Amino acid sequence: MMDVLEKALLGLFLATTVAILISKLRGKRFKLPPGPVPVPIFGNWLQVGNDLNHRNLVDFAKRFGQIFLLRMGQRKLVIVSSPEIAKHVLHTQGVEFGSRSSNVVFDIFTGKGQDLVFAVYGEHWRKMRRIVTVPFFTNKVVQQYRFGWEDEAARVVADVKANPESSTNGIVLRKRLDLMMYNNTYRIMFDRRFESEDDPLLLKLKALNGERLRLAQSFDYNYGDFIPILRPLLRGYLKRCKKIKDQRFQLFKDYFVDERKMLENTKRVDNNSLMCAMDHILEAQQKGEINEDNVYYIVESINIAAIDTTLRSIEWSIAELVNHPEVQKKLRHEIDTVLGVGVQVTEPDTHKLPYLEAVIKETLRLRMPVPLLVPHMNLQDAKLGGYDIQAESKILVNAWWLANNPAHWKNPEEFRPERFLEEESNVETNGNDFRYLPFGVGRRSCPGILLALPMMGITLGRLVQNFELSPPPGQSKIDTAEKPGQFTLHILKHSTVVAKPRSF
Repeated sequence: MMDVLEKALLGLFLATTVAILISKLRGKRFKLPPGPVPVPIFGNWLQVGNDLNHRNLVDFAKRFGQIFLLRMGQRKLVIVSSPEIAKHVLHTQGVEFGSRSSNVVFDIFTGKGQDLVFAVYGEHWRKMRRIVTVPFFTNKVVQQYRFGWEDEAARVVADVKANPESSTNGIVLRKRLDLMMYNNTYRIMFDRRFESEDDPLLLKLKALNGERLRLAQSFDYNYGDFIPILRPLLRGYLKRCKKIKDQRFQLFKDYFVDERKMLENTKRVDNNSLMCAMDHILEAQQKGEINEDNVYYIVESINIAAIDTTLRSIEWSIAELVNHPEVQKKLRHEIDTVLGVGVQVTEPDTHKLPYLEAVIKETLRLRMPVPLLVPHMNLQDAKLGGYDIQAESKILVNAWWLANNPAHWKNPEEFRPERFLEEESNVETNGNDFRYLPFGVGRRSCPGILLALPMMGITLGRLVQNFELSPPPGQSKIDTAEKPGQFTLHILKHSTVVAKPRSF
């Protein structure tokens, strides 16, 4: 035991010496962004702490400027906090900064970038984008599956109405919406749905997906990621990650992927037939464009990205509507006036309801699901904002601050959808304004925008037109405190909401 400890201490000493020498040598050559003074081994980690969330990084931006550098152990983090520099990272210099920075945990869950989201910028990423876009992220897919989304929303309304608790003490709507989002996604992916929240396969799937999210979002592995010499101490954690990944992949294989393979073998699917996304993915595998591992990493990323982020955004929207009854009333009035009382919202209707669109925009502005976007990385040394950015730096765009900076927005702390009909009427969710980037923009933007917006519109529209949503008895508001997370913005508590049915 003492030998191991002595070797670790010796390694730390050598690493410190080398880091200091490299820092001095590079300091003469590079004009680096400003930032807090680092200390040996730990860099700025002791000053910053584990919680690199969007609000904490705003405090550093106020001290060091719109672009600053944090050294977290051996990791170099460049944080961008202005629309002008964000435009360079995501658009003007999109190729230079178009790669992805990973970590020891995401290396396991994504197979070191074998999926689309975390693939290094290059030929593999271009191939994956082409293969994944056609079955998932086109207007054709929206029109093909929107009837299913409308059906799932109708089932939510029916189930909530049938639950006597919903109109008295209230229910946790998120639980029922969770089932809806799994069905929306699995209809597209596998042409499958789950009948109830208690479906044993769904419960197993949710448990594994939930543990995967917990492991990826935790701060517990940062020390081994920031300081590689300490990585052996993460052996148990990383073993747990690999076990969860293997269990999830086995479940995907046994219950979903193999079923689609069998259907393909027994019934030839021609170009005019209705194909689910997995049929397209397996066709690409049969052509040799991707391998079997790529198939499962695609399923892995869709399970997390498509379900979790949209569900969280819907949950935030409901919370804000409950806490702002005047907004809820105005939205209900718009739906009743434009469509007619009791006429259920459909996907095409969402484009006729500007206040509904404004409510969604305002939710995504104030409660951005991925506040720092997915981290970018430059493979080679680059220039940004007048500074030298060393190769393989992790670039974080604080998109939440871009959309909540009072220098750029009027009273940004207020939940006020009207801003998108008044002073910000030209701002869209697709990144046409670099102050507002809920889905990013450019080559590495989130393609899920095409699915997320209509799903949110249908779901929120149906809930508001069928129910009066309010806090549970004895409460004037529901809790909208934020839960710290490594990457995404969570609501701390899944709120109980009273949903009183309207009579038409």
